[in-house]
Amino acid sequence: MADVVIGNCTLGSDKPLVLIGGPCQIESAEHAMFMAAELKKICTQINMPFIFKASFDKANRTSHNAPRGVGLKEAVKIFGDIKSALDLPILTDVHETWQCQQIAEAVDILQIPAMLSRQTDLIIAAAKTGRAVNIKKAQFMAPWDIKQAALKVSDSGNDRILLTERGSCFGYNTLVVDMRSLPQMAAMGHPVVFDATHSVQQPGGQGASSGGQREFVFPLARAAVAVGVAGVFMETHDNPEKALSDGPNMLPLSQMQDVLTELQKIDALVKNKQ
Repeated sequence: MADVVIGNCTLGSDKPLVLIGGPCQIESAEHAMFMAAELKKICTQINMPFIFKASFDKANRTSHNAPRGVGLKEAVKIFGDIKSALDLPILTDVHETWQCQQIAEAVDILQIPAMLSRQTDLIIAAAKTGRAVNIKKAQFMAPWDIKQAALKVSDSGNDRILLTERGSCFGYNTLVVDMRSLPQMAAMGHPVVFDATHSVQQPGGQGASSGGQREFVFPLARAAVAVGVAGVFMETHDNPEKALSDGPNMLPLSQMQDVLTELQKIDALVKNKQ
């Protein structure tokens, strides 16, 4: 498997577990900086590599009236300020081809949202920026089918590819995680990340918004790390009940250190055995 180096983080099947974490969307410059600083402090204390994530535009909200984010122009400045102040690698998602080159000036990883993981033009535009590309496997996609999305990146001259599992459709408003997908995706030669918080999302489960079962984040994350992954993707918030998006499936910031410490122990045991 080819490792992917992002700043001071190396994602690989035999490398220490990496956290990709942060709030679902940028709620304000101050809140994004606060969350990035707090997560960096936690990860520094437990010696876990950390990549900050936040979205500048949540174009796939359940309701068109839901808050979508600060927009690309403001996000470029906010991400730049975070990098300058905290020296962190940053991930954000893109929804339109024209966004890729502009936001690539400020971040290290462009993420293809799960529902767009078959959008050829978007994937190629992200790949051609030269930034690493994280492809989230669609909820309707079999794990072996993500190979074609990865080939769109590599055939565009970019071999810095991450693949992320975030659950599969299982009836209305429900997702389920098939842990077999993790080694199946890893067999394609790219680092695999497990998205623990979106895997417990209930899409559209509250009618005008999505629900979630955050009580299952930790059990699923433990299972995925025990199978073996390069990183965990976790959205977190200091007050999830007041978060502008995905609050029901985000972990409270106050729980992150304990959760990550336990995952780190499992990761060390699994990778030492390997």
